[in-house]
Amino acid sequence: MSSPRRKGLVLIALSCIALVIFGVFAWSGDERPEAAPAAPRAALLDVLDGPGGSERVQIDVTLYAPADTPAPAVLLAHGFGGSKDDTAAQAQELVRRGFTVLTYSSRGFGRSTGRIALNAPEYEVADARQLLDWLARQPEVLRDGEGDPRVGVTGGSYGGALSLLLAGTDPRVDAIAPVMTYNDLAQALLPNTATRDELPADTPAAGAPADQGVFKQAWAGLLFSAGTAPREHGRTAVGVDGPSGTRPGEQPLTCGNFTPQVCAAYTEVAQTGRAGQATLDLLEAVSPKRVTGNIRVPTLLVQGERDTLFGLEQADANARQIAAAGGKVKVIWFAGGHDGEPPGPALRERIADWFAFHLGGVPPVPDPGTGFEYDVAGQQQRNGRTPVRTVAAPAYPGVGAERAPRFALPLHGAATQVVNPPGGSPASTSSLPGAGAVLDAAGRFGQSLARDLPGQVAVFRTDPLDSQLLVSGSPQVRLSVASVPGQPTTGDAVLFAKLYDLGPDGQRRLLGNAVSPIHVVNLPPDGTPVEVEVALPGVVHPLETGHRLELAVTTTDQAYAVPKEPAVHLVGLAGGGAISVPSVRGTTGGAATVPVAPLVGIGVIAAFALLAWLLSLILRKHTDDVDPLLAETPLVIAGLGKSYPDRGTAVQDLSIRVERGQIVGLLGPNGAGKTTTLRMLMGLLHPTAGQIRVFGHRLLPGAPVLSRVGSLVESPGFLPHLSGLDNLRYYWAATGRPMLQARFDEVLQIAGLGTAAQRRVRTYSQGMKQRLAIAQAMLGLPELLVLDEPTNGLGPPQIHQMREILRRYAATGRSVLISSHLLAEVEQTCTHVVVMHEGRLVAAGSVADIVSVDGEATFRVDEPEKAAEALRTIEGLGVVETDGDLVHADLAGHSAAVAVNVLVASGISVHQVGPRRRLEDAFLQLVGEEAR
Repeated sequence: MSSPRRKGLVLIALSCIALVIFGVFAWSGDERPEAAPAAPRAALLDVLDGPGGSERVQIDVTLYAPADTPAPAVLLAHGFGGSKDDTAAQAQELVRRGFTVLTYSSRGFGRSTGRIALNAPEYEVADARQLLDWLARQPEVLRDGEGDPRVGVTGGSYGGALSLLLAGTDPRVDAIAPVMTYNDLAQALLPNTATRDELPADTPAAGAPADQGVFKQAWAGLLFSAGTAPREHGRTAVGVDGPSGTRPGEQPLTCGNFTPQVCAAYTEVAQTGRAGQATLDLLEAVSPKRVTGNIRVPTLLVQGERDTLFGLEQADANARQIAAAGGKVKVIWFAGGHDGEPPGPALRERIADWFAFHLGGVPPVPDPGTGFEYDVAGQQQRNGRTPVRTVAAPAYPGVGAERAPRFALPLHGAATQVVNPPGGSPASTSSLPGAGAVLDAAGRFGQSLARDLPGQVAVFRTDPLDSQLLVSGSPQVRLSVASVPGQPTTGDAVLFAKLYDLGPDGQRRLLGNAVSPIHVVNLPPDGTPVEVEVALPGVVHPLETGHRLELAVTTTDQAYAVPKEPAVHLVGLAGGGAISVPSVRGTTGGAATVPVAPLVGIGVIAAFALLAWLLSLILRKHTDDVDPLLAETPLVIAGLGKSYPDRGTAVQDLSIRVERGQIVGLLGPNGAGKTTTLRMLMGLLHPTAGQIRVFGHRLLPGAPVLSRVGSLVESPGFLPHLSGLDNLRYYWAATGRPMLQARFDEVLQIAGLGTAAQRRVRTYSQGMKQRLAIAQAMLGLPELLVLDEPTNGLGPPQIHQMREILRRYAATGRSVLISSHLLAEVEQTCTHVVVMHEGRLVAAGSVADIVSVDGEATFRVDEPEKAAEALRTIEGLGVVETDGDLVHADLAGHSAAVAVNVLVASGISVHQVGPRRRLEDAFLQLVGEEAR
């Protein structure tokens, strides 16, 4: 390389380093200067609520204000069993964004008085309306009018439902962000996912709004216990009349902090497993579905994908109902929930962005839109972390976009009799409520918690998948349920449907650790089947190639109340026997908002990179050296040399020519310079002398002509969790060339991978991995294929297959250059050989020419003695010997064709002609090692 060019590259490199440093400092720069906010202000607010608005309670609140006020406000509600202290960290985050934030403990929790009424309109919702009244009087709060604060409402679980209920009843609410909450509390706590009608399928996670549900006793018990904890500092309700003013001694201690109505409802379902009309009416009154038709403010619905309390179907219902009312809706499913982790800092930042855009009055952010995003969690790593990628779609399917795509997978399995044991025990297990993170930490032990008991389960399976399928939503299936004549029956059937990911090794993983309860009533005693549509648990799960879906339908589950009476049911497939699996398409990427300052730094660096690329194109145009006479010759190496200051000369004065259709073997002992030559050919090393021309173009690092060359010079690394085909696709995508040019089908056919290309690479044998490496080198069907030791690690059968692969490739008119130490294999595979020794060319030519370098040939004939006499008549011929039906002759410079003509003229049939020596003999003689 010339000195001026080297200096120019050094200057370019220094400029790139300077710009990278600038970008780093720009990235670390503080985008929003923070001023010191005022100290939080706590207070106990008197509110009046109850059916007549005459019950006085005190609500414990804390107001957080930014330095610049007045500012838009955010009312921050906590989850069930918590208090305002649980939301303090998020409040501080919102204050740093410029919001005034009011946190509070809902009635019956923390230091607030009153009893828990489950977000009843006359209690918790009325309290929240009076909190808005109080906010409108605070100087730190921006107002849209007299008594009208500019306010958004958010909260998780119980607090998320409050945000929906308040937005549906108070027009002063300007935006909401409910997090992992419910739409219908009756369906959440007493779900029935089966209906005799057709299920809606427009949205990805639609549930089955059926009545007579199955009591979710494990979760309900946990929630009720959270409301029966001793009151903080011994505080009790204060007031004049009604349940909120009663003293602890006036109702059983078993009711804890709940109102008598809530206590009575829980007592009923906990004892009987069924909800009476009064209980259903109470749950209806406190459910957001009662008011979602009134919500028209911008709504961000955040729901957890790991949530057996409030599943994805609850957010799906909220989205459909609010959108139908004219509200602006955005939906996010995140890799957490009541069985996982709560929203992390990045997701809380997204909630803050939602309020920043729709409330204004704080530093502006881009429009968050009305799209749909969901997380796809990978396998847990050794450090305990789980990688997550986010898929984004323009809108929530079936609401602001076309209906959700669904794929029908045929199920197989015969109808099975299943037994509900007396007393419902022993029972199957699916999950521990709220313990998803603990089970993850336990690894396979945690995954093995799901157990289906023999005699209680019917199983149906799909065929192994031939490509990956990303399940994103609630699959649906149609089942047939019947009584069994002559066997115990109650006329009803309570069942639990669940989906497993069944791997090729037999390992099962329960999707979402969730089940779908089914209650089928009025079963005919004569065995006439009843068909029902079942909405299976909403999940996000990548189903890998070669895996199956397994549908298990059991009669018991420890997390639910099951019938005590023994019964036998016949469960089978109906309606075509296929499972409908939703798979929402979208683009994969991060979900975080990129700050402006880093974008500027990245933009500057990208602009400089573009300039450098354009300069390189100009330089290549002026330095491209093309010999038109060699435009159809795949490879010409002339006078090539490579020397190192500390190791001497590795390659010296090497000249090689490879023509179309040839398979050329590059031979030589260790240290002969074979790999160094191939690395120079691929532009990985710079030669110190000579030149390389590929299709007439002089080879330089990064030369465009290299796109016509495929190589396997170093052992490639493959991603073990991806299929062979996916590995090839990602590799080709990294080249930036169109996918249609890769010609995957042809390459896989030549490489002989077949259906194995659909399997994960971790299941491949060494031979299959080597064939996949060859396939990678063949992508795009390059006109010149360069392979360094392609048979490494292969056994004899695999080597034979590799030989056929290379022959098929060369038969297409392309050329192959192979470096190998297996001389016998090169002799059978290659048409030509190049022999190197100590960095120099020793010999080059066809295999036949090399092995017959001393003129000895062997003839297979039918009359060996007569053939020997005929050959001895050729003038100047050397020694002639016979060996069975073989005749060996030293042709002494004569061609084999002359000897064959003499034999035929003498009436002798010639069956085979070839050199007497093997390639190995010739190779050892050429490199001076025949004495070994």
